[in-house]
Amino acid sequence: MDWLSRMNNALDYIEEHLTGTVDLAEAAGKAYCSSTHFQRMFTFITNISLSEYVRRRRMTLAAFELQNSPIKVIELALKYGYESPEAFTRAFHQLHGVTPSAARDKGMQLKAYPRMSFHITIKGDAEMNYRIEERGGFAVFGVEQVIDCRNGNNFVQIPEFWRASMEDGSFNRVMNAAPPCSIPGLGEVGAIMCYRHTGEDTFPYMICAFDFQSEADPQGLQRLEVKPHTWAIFKSEEGTQAETGEKIQAVWKRIFPEWFPNSGYEHADGPELELYFHTGDNRGYSEVWIPVVKKA
Repeated sequence: MDWLSRMNNALDYIEEHLTGTVDLAEAAGKAYCSSTHFQRMFTFITNISLSEYVRRRRMTLAAFELQNSPIKVIELALKYGYESPEAFTRAFHQLHGVTPSAARDKGMQLKAYPRMSFHITIKGDAEMNYRIEERGGFAVFGVEQVIDCRNGNNFVQIPEFWRASMEDGSFNRVMNAAPPCSIPGLGEVGAIMCYRHTGEDTFPYMICAFDFQSEADPQGLQRLEVKPHTWAIFKSEEGTQAETGEKIQAVWKRIFPEWFPNSGYEHADGPELELYFHTGDNRGYSEVWIPVVKKA
């Protein structure tokens, strides 16, 4: 079964359980990946969070029922997984701009979000630079923030986290504790994410230094051991320091919809990394490291 079939099987499961409990772990299992990675992958591909997609689909079906049946609002709330009519009414109004009672009027304008499905899109206008590399275990240490991935918030919160760490001195603490590195051009500080579960719509993100020899003293910073993995490593375009965030986000947005479907690999259960390299004159490039395994 290929990547496309797995993703569509996950969507089939979600659609079948809109009137009950959508178990995100089970949906992720249909896609053969962890819950955290499935939700992040879904957001990268669709530009909305998985929980927001489920909410939109439920409210779309609820609106259809309100206009085509005499069902009571309290029954509809329970049917679509809400504990009270008030919670259901808030969610309904947030999407449609009207209350469920007002939605029964035939002339009322409502919104409908159709079911999603995944298809191959022919692109190929720009190459992706990548390599596959095996690496033993190593450690990282740094400062952490839990990032909200709903509706693309991660693309805002992560740059803000970097700015704040530079202003409050956290970045310098990590940089000063970084051990010497044998990888040419690698900057002292990078990032690691998705190394533990923090919730349905969030993931942990650590601004960190890399300890490949296990010799560093983290000096009170949070430390994390990374297991051996096979990594798919994607290189960004070179740019100025100010362009770093834009360049690496462009890489992230292409990995899941463009590379994985045809690569022969799938996401392994492990964290993801961002490494930053200097090339001189305030310029450099970034690498995104994704743990992978060959498809069975």
